[in-house]
Amino acid sequence: MAEPAQARSREPDAFLGGRLFLRQPERGHRAGTDAILLAAAAPAEYAGLALDVGSGVGAAGLTLALTRRGAKVGLIENDPRTADLARENLVLNGMPDRGQVFEADALSPRSRRAAGLADESAGLVISNPPFFDARRSRPSPDEGKRRAHVMPGEGAGALEAWIAACLALARPGGSFILIHRPENLAAILASLEGRAGGVTVLPVHAREGAPAIRILLRAKKGSRAPLSIAPALTLHEGSRFTAMAEAIHRGEAAIDW
Repeated sequence: MAEPAQARSREPDAFLGGRLFLRQPERGHRAGTDAILLAAAAPAEYAGLALDVGSGVGAAGLTLALTRRGAKVGLIENDPRTADLARENLVLNGMPDRGQVFEADALSPRSRRAAGLADESAGLVISNPPFFDARRSRPSPDEGKRRAHVMPGEGAGALEAWIAACLALARPGGSFILIHRPENLAAILASLEGRAGGVTVLPVHAREGAPAIRILLRAKKGSRAPLSIAPALTLHEGSRFTAMAEAIHRGEAAIDW
């Protein structure tokens, strides 16, 4: 029987100016700027275990591993075909000893434990979760896109469950970094209440003077420090990346926030 088209991977896509190669499904969600920004938001000198929750084929986690030589990454993905591509990408990029794929439902403590994931094990947890609420969006007919873009469950409780799962994996005092849409900031902050503090929000703009299209959010588990807003990041100047955005996309700069 022929392998489903969605599961097949075409030739690897190049990222970071050709330093990183990713096999991705021929159809469905494809990694891009969000994953690169999420990895760039990690501390420039981070060392230790970093977990990428909802990793897909590993774009954010492998970018982090490539640009932070002291980091080891765990890629958490619940779709078997996508998890297989993430395993291929670890080998393809010469990092089988720098990372591991955990095929698990991150929202299920039992599934996490069965995959070998221990709670409070990571100094850093990053996540580029599905952005859309199933009640308020028109899901794509493509299964891969639907799974990547629509949050499991419905309503604010679904996002809260995702954030709670991420924080369960972070050790006390560990960092959590999320990329999301600005309109979900209130729900994200509510989900962090009582779990994490020292929150810093960094707006991401497509162009100067335009509304933010993304937010990066960083929090520390168990902290009670107040909220702060970091200087915004602008991605484009005219038809080109800004100098900072270009450096980030080439893996040559971290976001200083």
